[in-house]
Amino acid sequence: MLKITLPDGSVREVAPGTTPADIAAAIGPGLAKAAIAARVDGELRDIMRPLEQDAQLALVTSRDEADALELARHDFAHILAEAVQALFPGTQITFGPATDDGFYYDFAPRDRPFTEEDLPAIEAKMREIIAADKPLRREVWKREDLIARWRAEGETFKAEWAAELPEGEELTVYWSGGDWLDMCRGPHLASTGKLDPAAFKLTRVSGAYWRGDQKNAMLSRIYGTGWLNRKQLDAHLTRLEEAAKRDHRKLGAEMDLFHLQQEAHGSVFWHPKGYIIWRELEAYMRRAIDAAGYREVKTPQVMDARQWEQSGHWGKYRENMFVIPDEVPNVADEGPLVSDDADWMALKPMNCPAHVLIFRQGIKSYRDLPLRFYENGCCHRNEPHGALHGLMRVRQFTQDDAHIFCREDQIVEEVRAFCALADRIYKDFGFTYSIKLALRPEKRFGTEEMWDKAEEELRNAVAAAGLDTPEYGWEELPGEGAFYAPKLEWHLTDAIGRTWQVGTIQSDRVLPERLDASYIAEDGERHRPVMLHRAIFGSYERFIGILIEHYAGKFPLWLAPVQAVVATIVSDADGYAQHVVEKLRAAGIRAETDIRNEKINYKVREHSLAKVPNLLVVGRREADEGTVALRELGKEGQSILSVDDVIARLAKEARAPDMA
Repeated sequence: MLKITLPDGSVREVAPGTTPADIAAAIGPGLAKAAIAARVDGELRDIMRPLEQDAQLALVTSRDEADALELARHDFAHILAEAVQALFPGTQITFGPATDDGFYYDFAPRDRPFTEEDLPAIEAKMREIIAADKPLRREVWKREDLIARWRAEGETFKAEWAAELPEGEELTVYWSGGDWLDMCRGPHLASTGKLDPAAFKLTRVSGAYWRGDQKNAMLSRIYGTGWLNRKQLDAHLTRLEEAAKRDHRKLGAEMDLFHLQQEAHGSVFWHPKGYIIWRELEAYMRRAIDAAGYREVKTPQVMDARQWEQSGHWGKYRENMFVIPDEVPNVADEGPLVSDDADWMALKPMNCPAHVLIFRQGIKSYRDLPLRFYENGCCHRNEPHGALHGLMRVRQFTQDDAHIFCREDQIVEEVRAFCALADRIYKDFGFTYSIKLALRPEKRFGTEEMWDKAEEELRNAVAAAGLDTPEYGWEELPGEGAFYAPKLEWHLTDAIGRTWQVGTIQSDRVLPERLDASYIAEDGERHRPVMLHRAIFGSYERFIGILIEHYAGKFPLWLAPVQAVVATIVSDADGYAQHVVEKLRAAGIRAETDIRNEKINYKVREHSLAKVPNLLVVGRREADEGTVALRELGKEGQSILSVDDVIARLAKEARAPDMA
């Protein structure tokens, strides 16, 4: 008999082969109906999968929302694949994972790529499969049998993947009823009928390369969103509508902030108005880091590959680096562009090795520490074309990057001080946040003792800052750290409830060792400094994208590219409008005139769409009286103010939050 321990500590003895569903039924009919899966020794499993040994068992219901959503979305993906193959015979299936708000599946269609016109028919077929309440049954297959099955059915992508899975790994499939199967680790719900047929929606179609490699076949990816019930789906679709209105790519074009084009994949063309936002953020961050005792530096864009080999990035990160031959290219019509014996260099994907090289210049004493090097560092990462997304994921980006070189006894205080700095900055922009500790990954440099110490120091620093509480969403994330260090992560919550991972600080003992950084300690011996990698914005590009969507383009006055427009009602006021603008600019306010021969209502509407925060309307009366009619974006009505009063008001409101 097997001994199964339940969450309340009670132990049930059951025969081998008993399922979690059997135990739920033995406890009571209500639980039998509610249980949808089980955690067996912490692992999420099918409710119908037999128990094989003594175990800790926790039954999962829809109240366990994270697990329930993961199961439902995984099932929706499989049902999507089954529906597509039923409607479009000859289509090959590849992968179909759950995502943060739904699912997708990649297909190799026989005749043509799928389009959004195909989605209604696919949705209808999915609902048929759900209504059929087909059992979802797990089976373990031998590798050679599964590969033979896929090849016989013309599923070349599945056959390739099955052949490359590690030797000794258990290969499992899930049957939907008795007539369709997919290779999958699981788990799944007991049957398709456990899903709510009104709780999903297919949203879009895109192209995707097989295994994310642009050298491979182009597939058709169908996305969907999936939930536990219709109410959750409707709430999500409402959020999507609001997010679409706030899309930084849409607002960026409407507000003339930036553009992207294929001649520079993943690199941003900043327009004058957009670059004003950048410059304001840069100035704000410089004031913050100057006050916090950082020293700003600037490092090269290109470094020798040997430097990246020594740092470890060449082995761990090379696929994401832009590599450059260190020789003059062949300009003749014949022969290779670059010789076989060329040395290699790389555009920097990060700034940290260069900051170590600055630290190594000259002898450092323990009295010199901590040393805080800051750089608005431009970096390049070779992201796949299909992964690029507006400002949120680019190939060229600038980090608000800093590295703190400190002694062991200074770590906790330095991290605590950084937590306080990040807290003030995020609150200046109106964000709330949660803080997470990302722990050691499976593949990593350094000893276990080194990782134990680094993780504990970050815990202690967060506790010293008072942030290890539910109010700040404190959580530890196993396996999510960098290959050289654990890290703290700041997850911002924006105006419509979305979260964005932005800031980080990492405690690193590996890179100083690999790059031979040292200081002379009080004992007269050479010691390794600890290197704290930290950023608050993350990158300027992505942070600006987040701000555009957070504010829906309605920036606080200090960030607004145009802070005021003086618009005329009649041409007789053109000279007065120019006079008002000159006075506004003299007071440091970014102002423009609108003296076009257009009706004032047209001008008001146009500048509202452009998210201009203040419209100063002037006509003959205002010119005679030395006043303006102030209209504020998002507010009804207008205020009649003298020019001096409006300047004083706007100048005060236009101060950055750290200067107010």
